[in-house]
Amino acid sequence: MLAITDLSIRLAGRLLIDQSSVQITPGSRVGLVGRNGTGKSTLFKVIRGELGAEHGSVTLPPRWRIGSLAQEAPNGPESLISVVLKADLERDALLTEAEHATDPHRIAEIQTRLVDIDAHSAPSRAAAILSGLGFSAADQLRPCAEFSGGWRMRVALAATLFAAPDLLLLDEPTNYLDLEGTLWLEDHLAHYPRTVIVISHDRDLLESSVDQILHLERGKLTLYKGSYSSFEEQRAARELLDAKAVKRQEAERARLQAFVDRFKAKASKARQAQSRVKMLERLKPITALVTEDVREISFPAPEKILSPPIIAVDNASVGYDPASPVLGRVTLRIDNDDRIALLGANGNGKSTLVKLLAGRLAPFSGRVTRADKLSIAYFAQHQLDELNEDASAYDHVRKLMGDAPEAKVRARAGAIGFSGKAADTKAGKLSGGEKARLLLGLATFFGPNMIILDEPTNHLDIDSRGALAEAINEFPGAVIMVSHDRYLIEACADRLWIVADRTVTNYEGDLDEYRRLVLSTRNAEAPRERSAPPEKPQRPKADNRGGLKKRIAEAEAEIARVSEIIAKIDAALALPDIFTRDPKQAAQLSKARANAADALARAEEQWLEASTQFDEAAG
Repeated sequence: MLAITDLSIRLAGRLLIDQSSVQITPGSRVGLVGRNGTGKSTLFKVIRGELGAEHGSVTLPPRWRIGSLAQEAPNGPESLISVVLKADLERDALLTEAEHATDPHRIAEIQTRLVDIDAHSAPSRAAAILSGLGFSAADQLRPCAEFSGGWRMRVALAATLFAAPDLLLLDEPTNYLDLEGTLWLEDHLAHYPRTVIVISHDRDLLESSVDQILHLERGKLTLYKGSYSSFEEQRAARELLDAKAVKRQEAERARLQAFVDRFKAKASKARQAQSRVKMLERLKPITALVTEDVREISFPAPEKILSPPIIAVDNASVGYDPASPVLGRVTLRIDNDDRIALLGANGNGKSTLVKLLAGRLAPFSGRVTRADKLSIAYFAQHQLDELNEDASAYDHVRKLMGDAPEAKVRARAGAIGFSGKAADTKAGKLSGGEKARLLLGLATFFGPNMIILDEPTNHLDIDSRGALAEAINEFPGAVIMVSHDRYLIEACADRLWIVADRTVTNYEGDLDEYRRLVLSTRNAEAPRERSAPPEKPQRPKADNRGGLKKRIAEAEAEIARVSEIIAKIDAALALPDIFTRDPKQAAQLSKARANAADALARAEEQWLEASTQFDEAAG
């Protein structure tokens, strides 16, 4: 059990958690929620032992392993599958020791433990996790260094999940995922067999993946049973009860105070009046659960509604190399009031499509027709880094308003969420959520006809995401969304486009159907990609021979390693008295040999498949 007892945490002089206690039973799946800046990530640091508490304690069972997402993405020449496999430290250590062990008894112990932790199925389990997070079988054999930072953070997440710690701590794990990876992670966490605490602002993840909500507000931790919607209902009921209790207490205070004021000067009533004074002192005030108001988000309406369609694309191809376009045969239209969400795994061309729509990429062929005087606002997460860190929100707004009077500039800064002193805070001092709000306000400053939002919810808390959904629904122009936040898509989008197979198609189903499609595809393909040859093998391209050669070498190394293990097990089983002296150990060794034989067969199958493909490619 994870026991948080009378815990107080202070950071940089600010009291984040104040004498809170909570107990989390083994096997619980908990969503840790609260406004940005309340101390959720700091609580994780205290649980991991990286930060000391001012008061109280956090206790865990003595043998529990804690796992959390690494702060830095893995990098280097090792393949993705190797990085993930090494995350299981015990398995890695046992396999290393098995290569050098000579004592039959120690060999038996090692192999027995490897059987207990299901070590021989580890490669297929690691491959399944990597596949779920969006890596193909070929990708899994490529070096980490070949991938961007965001993709390498997915590898770090895969390694953490593969290690399967007793306590899994995840801080905003969907920030580096697309919708497809998020859907897979939701399903994976919903079936996680041990204890997990996840910090997330993703409503659907909290709705489908956890069974308890741990709420951090005004320094207090409160544990609610059930999903996120259940938490909202329970919290609303509690707020109502507390509000009534406050009113009752205020009435009682007023009655006691009236008695004291009336009779304190009368000698005959002095004792009773003094008694009422003591009662007032003992009447501790009830803190009402006042909901902190979230600042609204609004987008200025366009000055003029344009004639539809505002964009029409006819049989266009687009990309970065005319010889190899990212998308082809793209035909679509966008009208004034469209709300369109783009689906499809990262790398399929969603960003390329929005750049085409925004006019940042010209088509190689085909035609793109835009309405006259069409104004497009474009928001993407990477633009947060383009804000001038030394300039305030007022400075950024002033730059767009020229010689406008001071009062008007400050009014516009207030309209995008930066009023009073907040308008003078430098961008470098703003939180990620505040920067996102500022950038949204600047991007839509002049009332566009169409807004393109590329992952707008990163850094926004749950309430701010709700405010963004309201802003989108109230905006009279068109909106194109790329988001891993299913709640935002379901709340706003009325059309779904799938970007896949180098083109764009309309999706007639809803997100529930799409979720089932993604999970069935990824869960079915993950083991098959690494363990069985395809039913209809295709001739590989010649430029893939390097990857095939690497697969052959890895398969040969695995065959040699497993063959050596089998030889050592056979040596231990050959001892004359093993079956009479220790029949249990003999049975475990026999089981270990059967598992090793299965692993050898799989490695030989992979070697045969890769060798065949290599020969065909060379042919």
